[in-house]
Amino acid sequence: MDGTLVDSEKVWTVALVEVSRDLRRELSADARAAIVGSSVPRTLRILFDDLELPHDPDVMRAAGERIVARTAELFAGGLEWRPGAVEALRLVAAAGWPAALVTNTGRELTEQALETIGREHFAVTVCGDEVPRGKPDPDPYLRAAELLGVDPGHCLAVEDSPTGALAAERAGAAVLVVPCDVPVPAEPGRVLRESLTGLSVTDLVDGYTRARAGRAA
Repeated sequence: MDGTLVDSEKVWTVALVEVSRDLRRELSADARAAIVGSSVPRTLRILFDDLELPHDPDVMRAAGERIVARTAELFAGGLEWRPGAVEALRLVAAAGWPAALVTNTGRELTEQALETIGREHFAVTVCGDEVPRGKPDPDPYLRAAELLGVDPGHCLAVEDSPTGALAAERAGAAVLVVPCDVPVPAEPGRVLRESLTGLSVTDLVDGYTRARAGRAA
C-alpha cells in the first residue's frame, strides 16, 4: 500500500520526524531509509537504536501511539496516488485475477487509507497487526495467499521497498518491484520496473515468468 499504491511514505516521514525530534533529535537519513516498508514494532526498534535510546517498553509504546495518531491525522487530509496505480488495479480486476492488499500498516490506518484506494479492488486485505511478524518476514504474504486459497508460488507481489520485496520472496512469491522512496537492489526472483504507468497484462505475465525463472536459477 504505502509507496506502491499511494504516496504515503512521505506522510509517515512527517510523523516520524516530529516524534524523533521530541524524543531526542531528528531521525538520520539511513534510519529513515531502513524504516521504509516496516511494521510499527520494527520501526520503533530502528528509531530508538538510531536515537541511542533504551528500549523502554512504555516509552516505545507511547511513541508508537503518537506516530500512528499523527499519521492518521495526515491520512485524513487525503492520499496521493502513485503514478499508474489506479489503472493497474483496474487492469488486474479486468483480467479476473483476485488481488490481496498486503501491508505492514495496522488495520485502523489501512481502513482509513482504503477510503481513498477503494476496498472493491481487493478480495482480501492483510495488515501488519494481524500476523505474528510483519515484513520483512513472510507472514503477511503467507496469510494473504491462504485467504485467497492459492499457492504463494503462484502469486506476483508488487512491492516498492527492500523490506516488502524480501517478505514476498521469503513467502515464495514472484516479485515485481516499482521503487518509490528508496532503491531496491536487483536480485534473482525480482523484476524491476520504473513505474506502474502503462502496465499491461502482458507485462504482468512476463514479470511473473521472468521472476519465477530467476528464483529457479
